[in-house]
Amino acid sequence: MGKELVLKAMAHEKTDTLPWVPFAGVHAAKLKGYTAEQILREEDKLVESLLEVSRLYEPDGMPITFDLQMEAEILGCELLWARDNPPSVRSHPLEENKMLPCNCKIPTEESGRIPMILSAKRRIKAAIGNDVALYGLICGPFTLASHLRGSGIFTDMLKDPQYVKELVAYCGQVAIAMSRMYIATGMDIIAVVDPLISQVSPKHIEKTLSETFTAVFDYIRAQGVLSSFFVCGDATRQIDVMCKMNPDGISVDENVNLAKAKEVTDRYNITIGGNIPLTTHMLHGTQEDNMKSVIDLMDSIPDHRNLIISPGCDMPYDTPIENTIACAQAVHHPDNARKLIANYQAVVDDTDVEIPDYANLDKVLIELFLLDPEQCAACTYMLASVEDIYDEIKDMADYRVYKYFRKEDIARTRKMAIKQLPSMCINGEQKWISIIPSKEELIADIKAAMKK
Repeated sequence: MGKELVLKAMAHEKTDTLPWVPFAGVHAAKLKGYTAEQILREEDKLVESLLEVSRLYEPDGMPITFDLQMEAEILGCELLWARDNPPSVRSHPLEENKMLPCNCKIPTEESGRIPMILSAKRRIKAAIGNDVALYGLICGPFTLASHLRGSGIFTDMLKDPQYVKELVAYCGQVAIAMSRMYIATGMDIIAVVDPLISQVSPKHIEKTLSETFTAVFDYIRAQGVLSSFFVCGDATRQIDVMCKMNPDGISVDENVNLAKAKEVTDRYNITIGGNIPLTTHMLHGTQEDNMKSVIDLMDSIPDHRNLIISPGCDMPYDTPIENTIACAQAVHHPDNARKLIANYQAVVDDTDVEIPDYANLDKVLIELFLLDPEQCAACTYMLASVEDIYDEIKDMADYRVYKYFRKEDIARTRKMAIKQLPSMCINGEQKWISIIPSKEELIADIKAAMKK
């Protein structure tokens, strides 16, 4: 039974086959012809789409929703809705005022879209909960704090870490409240999804964030439920400190070498999940590309204990159905998949792109290499770090945005030898790799580039 596979893997027991957990968040809507907004607002459409995920992709485990903005909306952030992405945060209530929210402003079962989500979870639990491990995803405390404060939180990390610690502690109370409600609906695993953890140094994590995250994971465990810690971006340096916060599992994206990360998580006896590439393979690749990606991933890790195979993050809305089915078949039937790809050679799209002549530009050029600024929180705030100060730098610098779901931008990323996303280049030099600069740091880099 699929559910048993996931629960055994999360409980660090040996399994005969690897669990398959597709993160079909807004992609679930695509399966039934709905928009992302429809399934995140309308219960019947959400339930119908999730049942289709279960039917088509034969998951061992699956999330109900992948929406990190629901809590932010309840707490006063304005959202921008999209057809094929989760909503993005467009206003930050604490951007101009560093006050702490009132402790009484904690989401309840009547808040915002929560009643609809809880009802959908109960219906999915009743329909497939005996066979599929169900994940309840909540917005992690640091990412929620950034939604409330905006990109200024990265300057706060340097100048006012005590404020950040207190704001994150409040967001931890929100996370515990959300966990409590989701556990009550029968969710098997509570996933704390915090993309921005990868954008903070381990030292700052330990100083300002660890206490709150540990409290959230301890609360989930005290309720007799498993937990997972989702992070995006190049979290290689952060894996060790994430393990110290005591989750049962960690999930990473394609920026992280899964085999090397597993060496760290194994030292703590923590399960790790990931990290099929979302755009180059799942969105733009072939069935053979996806089978090969899964088989190569599985073969790179000799010890399959404490391992779950899944996409690197929330699957793109337009992911071809056949590509996801290919991933599922490779996980469930690896021997058959090996035969199918025995002589397969992947074709690299070397779309010709022109690299700027940086030495002869009129202004400094900032180039942002992002996964998706609408869907990836780390990308959103890296872009915001430039947009928020553009009036101050526009006489000195221009900026361009490259999105990794576009084929030409994938080719540019390859040609520029960008290995991790999000990354920021200044006049062609990689300066900020999976780390978001403060205003002062970014302006200093621009001025330094002007002198070269």
